[in-house]
Amino acid sequence: MDLTYPEVGATRGPLPEGYQHVHAHAVIGHGRARFQEAADAVLHWGMQRGAGVLVRAGADTAAAGTEVTVGFWGLHAPCRVVYLLDEANRRGFAYGTLPGHPESGEELFAVRYDPADGSVHAEVTAFARHATWWSRLGGPVTGLAQRLITRRYLKAV
Repeated sequence: MDLTYPEVGATRGPLPEGYQHVHAHAVIGHGRARFQEAADAVLHWGMQRGAGVLVRAGADTAAAGTEVTVGFWGLHAPCRVVYLLDEANRRGFAYGTLPGHPESGEELFAVRYDPADGSVHAEVTAFARHATWWSRLGGPVTGLAQRLITRRYLKAV
């Protein structure tokens, strides 16, 4: 199955035009140990599960190519992990939408360690647009739902 958008990997840099954009982050602690703990949680679907999202994944740990279906409020949204972040001070993954997802786009879930002050940040970056008639119809509600779930992702790790 092909991804439903052409800009695969675009959450690594400037987000593409023509989509709604999300940039959210929160300080979740301090210290290298906290960073390692949060990174492990993110790579084991911790942002999603901690936010109350149902996760059915092809692997316990996020890896490029892993297919995952996330579910909430009766919806089931198929995705595929498109890349991993595995840097000294930043870890996470991005997944992109597959056919059957009500949106089309990509979402990055990451944690970052700032060696300058020891702070650890949870980060969510995304771009998406409606892919179904009913998600377009519910535009204001889906936008509110996106903001709510993003806040929950940040608190989950």
